Amino acid sequence: MTTLQSEIRSNDAAKNNAAKDTALDMKFEIVVIPVSDVDRAKEFYSKLGWRLDADYDNGSDFRVIQFTPPGSGCSVIFGKNVTAAAPGSAQGLYLIVADIEAARAELLSRGVKISDVFHDAGGVYAGPDQPYLFGRRRVTGRDPEHRSYRSFASFNDPDGNGWLFQEITTRLPGRGLSLDVASLTELLQETEQHHGEYEPTAPKHHWSSWYAAYIVARMNGETSDQAAKDAKLHVEGAS
Repeated sequence: MTTLQSEIRSNDAAKNNAAKDTALDMKFEIVVIPVSDVDRAKEFYSKLGWRLDADYDNGSDFRVIQFTPPGSGCSVIFGKNVTAAAPGSAQGLYLIVADIEAARAELLSRGVKISDVFHDAGGVYAGPDQPYLFGRRRVTGRDPEHRSYRSFASFNDPDGNGWLFQEITTRLPGRGLSLDVASLTELLQETEQHHGEYEPTAPKHHWSSWYAAYIVARMNGETSDQAAKDAKLHVEGAS
């Protein structure tokens, strides 16, 4: 076997291993919530300002309604004969917001009853309040250190299905990014930096191919280092 043949086989093996390590997309897009009065629930979720995607009724024993919160990649559905779960049994449904006070104020302006902003009681997992991510004891007010993931506000739909706002301004490493203007700008700047580090030793390629692979990887929750490796494999595999 020639040296060239060995190099070709090694490159092919590396590409195959990279392909095996790439997980298939599994996009979480629907949550089913159980309600007792479909029209009442439709009126409530319309009042939240959510987008009505569908209202299908076969005229006899089946109806399904779908709503999507602003900026969300996941929707909710409810209706008639959609789920056997008891109405109101869906709890701990999280809505991620960048400014919890503004999000709460918007719901209040729409006539929706919502709790005060609260944070956890220092890891206390018992107490009289309804459970949420950090336990069952709530302390009124935003997290004193203004940390991401630590400030909440809760509300219920007419059946008692439980929703929580959770404030996130800076995500933990490797978490997916939301595509508001500020986050996209930050992501593009990060992509530019990593591409600039790669470009001096890179084979000939168009920057857009590397950018696309990097951004998709970051949006899928990979770290910046792993995203850079994926983008490198993408460019060099296509060359």
